[in-house]
Amino acid sequence: MKGLIQRVSSATVTANGEIQGDIGNGLVLLLGIEAQDTNAVADKLLSKVLRYRVFEDTEGKMNRSLQDVGGELAIVSQFTLAANTRKGLRPSFSKAASPELSEALYLYFVEQAKVQHQAVVTGIFAADMTIQLVNRGPVTFLLEA
Repeated sequence: MKGLIQRVSSATVTANGEIQGDIGNGLVLLLGIEAQDTNAVADKLLSKVLRYRVFEDTEGKMNRSLQDVGGELAIVSQFTLAANTRKGLRPSFSKAASPELSEALYLYFVEQAKVQHQAVVTGIFAADMTIQLVNRGPVTFLLEA
């Protein structure tokens, strides 16, 4: 499971022409699910996302987590993160989970995120979405579990 996090000052997730959610200070998480992923892997990645220190402390160092700053979290499914891009000029999705497994793990991840963190918004699984965001820093990290 891969999660691309971006530290943002604001973000809006739109699907099917309707705003699904918007956040202020926090993280946008693009979530890629691979065939071998399980609920345990999802739990590990969620813990990392919520506790990863990408926000500044009083000395300007990245020492505070999303939970520490009370930031908001936008979770968007992103199957292209499971692509193998090492060879050739076309991505291979052979490592990606099936749509059924991906949706189940995505919904599990979102459910757990809402239990563990107050401010969570999402997109719609497998929908054609637009994400508008202001990446603050810019700060972007690829997390893997």
